[in-house]
Amino acid sequence: MKKKSILWSVILLLLMLTACAKEPAMSTIKLPVGYIPNVQFAPLYVAIDKGYYADEGLEVELDYNMETDAVALLGAGEFQFAIASGEQVLLGRAQELPVVYVLNWYQDYPVGVVAKTEQNITSPQDLAGKKIGIPGLYGTSYIGFIALLNAGGLQESDVTLDSIGYTQVESLSNDMEDAAVIYVANEPAKLRAEGYDVNVLAVSDYISLVGNGLLTSQEMIEKQPDVVAAMVRATSKGIQYTAAHPDEAYEICTKYVDNLASLSPQEQELQRAVLDGSIALYQMEQPGYSDPQAWQNMDDLLLQMGLISEPLDVSAAFSNDFLPE
Repeated sequence: MKKKSILWSVILLLLMLTACAKEPAMSTIKLPVGYIPNVQFAPLYVAIDKGYYADEGLEVELDYNMETDAVALLGAGEFQFAIASGEQVLLGRAQELPVVYVLNWYQDYPVGVVAKTEQNITSPQDLAGKKIGIPGLYGTSYIGFIALLNAGGLQESDVTLDSIGYTQVESLSNDMEDAAVIYVANEPAKLRAEGYDVNVLAVSDYISLVGNGLLTSQEMIEKQPDVVAAMVRATSKGIQYTAAHPDEAYEICTKYVDNLASLSPQEQELQRAVLDGSIALYQMEQPGYSDPQAWQNMDDLLLQMGLISEPLDVSAAFSNDFLPE
């Protein structure tokens, strides 16, 4: 009897070891997103929460450190992936960082200008002579603003630019600025929630540029293409599920964004409006597809601004090869 018990114990142990051996090891991915937890990252929360990453053998951890230079660290091999916009890719490649954009998240460039309706700013030409607040003379906001000036045939000297950090809502509410450079899914919703009627000039209405997307390194593409494809598939599923199920996506956000669930009904309504505005930015006919013309437009703009010294080979900056069929 004792021998049988030992035999069954050995068999059970062997079965357990076999099961463990068949379970593939999870690859841990630390993904820098460059901002605090926010409903705008809903597709990533959805992909984590619904197991899309896990199904691909990936364990994804989000890095919210705004001081992280994600593109530089990605190029140096410190990260395998990052979330960044098209100009960051091109600026990185101009510094010989081997980074590649493999999944287009935002169909529309997310920058615009907002103003109260009494300012009568309804076209880029109307910005002439206005006092305009901007987070700073750098980054996505600044690049998008210059694109709007170009669309109106204006130069930076035709407006008064004030660096105001991220106080756009307060600055406009208190009439400290005539207009402000913003993310179109964010500040306009906040101003409307405060009862203001506003006009928004979206960069994407005038020129196609490359917004946020998933980046990886040339080394990852060459040495671990299966991991790149898996990351693209899972992230793409998160984006598409969020667009199709915004109510559920918002509920999932409450697990990942601190204090979101405890906000007042009015604040909840505002955050839901921010999510809906974000979803509008990444709905596209070909999910994840990078438009070569948008990349060329971005290269031309950076060259005009003096941020790069010579044209880049934009075809090497992105790849559509990993998109799900």
